[in-house]
Amino acid sequence: MVGNVVLSRGLIASFFAILSGFSALGQTPAPQRTRVYLDLDADWRFAKGDAANAMMPGFDDSAWRQLDVPHDWSIEGPFGPEYGSGNGYAPGGIAWYRKHFTLDPAQKGKCVAVEFDGVYDHSQVYINGFVVGGRPYGYSSFQCDLTPYVKFGSGENVLAVRVDHSRFADSRWYTGSGIYRSVRLRVTDKVHVAYNGVYVTTPRVQESAAVVRVETTVVNASGRNGAVSVRSEIVGPDGKRVAELTTAADGDGAGATVIQQIPLDRPQLWSIESPVLYTLDTQVIADGNVVDEVSTPFGVRTIAFDANKGFSLNGKSVKLKGVCIHHDAGALGAAVPRAVLERRLRILKELGTNAIRTSHNPPAPELLDLCDRMGLLVKDEAFDEFTPAKNKWVVGWNAGAPSRWGYAESFEQWAVTDIQDLVRRDRNHPCVILWSIGNEIDYANDPFSDPALGDNYRPEHPPASDLVRWGRPLVEAVKKLDTTRPVTAALANLPMSEAVGFPEILDAVGYNYQESLYASHHEKHPQRILFGSENSHQYNNWTIVRDNDYVAGQFLWTGIDYLGEARAWPIRGSMPGLLDTCGFKKPNAWFRQSLWSDKPMVYLCTSVAGAGGPGRGRGPGWPEESWNRPEGANTRVICYTNCEQVRLTLNGKEIGTKSAADAFNGALSWSVPYEAGVLKAEGLKNGQAACEFALATAGPANRIKLLPDQSHLRADGKDVCHIEFQIADDRGVRVPDAQNVVTFEIGGPARLLAVDNGEMTGPEDYRSPERKASRGRGLAIVQSTKATGHITLTASSPGLESARLEIESR
Repeated sequence: MVGNVVLSRGLIASFFAILSGFSALGQTPAPQRTRVYLDLDADWRFAKGDAANAMMPGFDDSAWRQLDVPHDWSIEGPFGPEYGSGNGYAPGGIAWYRKHFTLDPAQKGKCVAVEFDGVYDHSQVYINGFVVGGRPYGYSSFQCDLTPYVKFGSGENVLAVRVDHSRFADSRWYTGSGIYRSVRLRVTDKVHVAYNGVYVTTPRVQESAAVVRVETTVVNASGRNGAVSVRSEIVGPDGKRVAELTTAADGDGAGATVIQQIPLDRPQLWSIESPVLYTLDTQVIADGNVVDEVSTPFGVRTIAFDANKGFSLNGKSVKLKGVCIHHDAGALGAAVPRAVLERRLRILKELGTNAIRTSHNPPAPELLDLCDRMGLLVKDEAFDEFTPAKNKWVVGWNAGAPSRWGYAESFEQWAVTDIQDLVRRDRNHPCVILWSIGNEIDYANDPFSDPALGDNYRPEHPPASDLVRWGRPLVEAVKKLDTTRPVTAALANLPMSEAVGFPEILDAVGYNYQESLYASHHEKHPQRILFGSENSHQYNNWTIVRDNDYVAGQFLWTGIDYLGEARAWPIRGSMPGLLDTCGFKKPNAWFRQSLWSDKPMVYLCTSVAGAGGPGRGRGPGWPEESWNRPEGANTRVICYTNCEQVRLTLNGKEIGTKSAADAFNGALSWSVPYEAGVLKAEGLKNGQAACEFALATAGPANRIKLLPDQSHLRADGKDVCHIEFQIADDRGVRVPDAQNVVTFEIGGPARLLAVDNGEMTGPEDYRSPERKASRGRGLAIVQSTKATGHITLTASSPGLESARLEIESR
């Protein structure tokens, strides 16, 4: 067991310029001397069902649906009780994707590969009728070598992908189906940098200087020996070159690994507050010619985990204020545009969040790119099960007979490959601070058991000693590729895990919902690094972290509501998030901001007197952002703040002032007889108003308001605008109980991706242009095409004044 893991590294996420405009037959890239990436996201042909011979180039797909990827066919429905509740009652099935393209004859003699960021699941990839690869695990990024089979010039190439998600009840949460992440074609010289073949660390970091260690793996597919060298140039955040080194490669004709140590003067450190990124430009030089080039953003920073002091970044103590998130985005399913991820992360960071747990699978690469640039730390998680499989609920959470489908069927053959592909892909991100080999693998009797469970021991179940049997090779596989971060797992049953020694193979131990064990385990295992890897939202679950240096932090379940893990139909998801699926803050998000953020804030919500506190729920009696109550009703006013005092007024009359010492479980409250008007809270620091928040009584619903998050879009076919729609009174105040159905019409070069309202019940089609408002609002998501021009969005509802919005696509 490691008691004090000190890690220092610089980061890179493999990042390459992607050339757009290469997507359809007849569009070919200009000849390039070095590496070229071609965006393959546009213009695929798609059909559900297992069409015979669909991998063959001559297959007639002219009647198939034309679409762009990322694409998730499960979110298109129809949802139904015949599908698994774990997966949100979403359909699965088998489907085919086909992409037609040509290659410029000038590329002949090059190496050609296709890269998939994620295909769910059991994919098989063909080029011109030849099988070239695939992957059972739907969250792994992988490549396929197309070189022996592609045609150049006028000859057409057909890339075909068969996706088999016929075992739809294969997960405890919503997965999606299809090519739900991006795809690109890579064309390189025969001598080139390997796939994810650049690895950067910073073994020494001081204020005056750092050492950047670069490990570059070069592939030589030319079949001949020759002089090969690697030139590494470091470019600063201002775009100026700050260091370089050229090193000759030692190796045979198959390739070599080149290791370089590059001094870097007065480095600017990557941090949460200032996420500074450098760029490593790598050139491969063969016989005096530059034959390959790769650009890799990276950061310079140190991390340390200590059994007594917790976590530190660049030598400064930092509490992990983390949230767990699943990979779906509500109405969009699993095919999530980058701009949607960015908006969600931005809102979470505004709340004071500084860490993300990718529950419980490898994330989209762009999520880590965003965390690098936004200053968010990441616990990067690989699996939710080893083998045999966990329960996958079909007719409701913990109800009925479960399915046993899932990744466990592929685990023995693929787990080491999948986790090493994850590490190679993500080890260059400064945001990543922990590798997690699994989530709740030790859940009692699901499937493992041990006498340590006492009366709950089930000897017919596989022995818990298999946790070590399967876990140790994963830890070793990670450490073969990266030793600069601790390896962890999120443990659900410490008594059983400790009985078989599972925590002892880990560098840091994650505790899921076992806060009561922190103190005793710290005393019993003084060298153990521990943190909350999954925690509920209760106030005391935070204070035990805040008040004890040895607890590195916590990760709330969850940051955002998610599809799947549903109860009985027609509920399609779970709602424990700080944000709903629209990205709207719930009252408990503001509560968390009062605990985690240093920026002065104050917030008000109300409930019927005697109702519950700041928990996560949204049911009757829970706090709501509303000042609409029966006249004279005794109303509980709840206030969340990080200020020293709060002054509460109603229609300009002071109700009272309370200090932080008056708070109960982190919240202030008043009992106020309801009176229509404006209820206002002022947060005071040193006796002066530092912030304020007000609730106004809403009148009858009168009109629709449209609130976009940006006024223009990039005409790249991928950019997104989020438009909040509100049902408002004649003064523009949102009507908090309005449920009017709103219909949208879009014009111009854009598409209406989805409309959401944050609710999880009902059979509504997420792709429908109409949606009922919930709590007086909802969200429309509009995506650009590749054409420029004016986009219009009109929202209407019977009896309400319509609204019209214009957005420029350029």
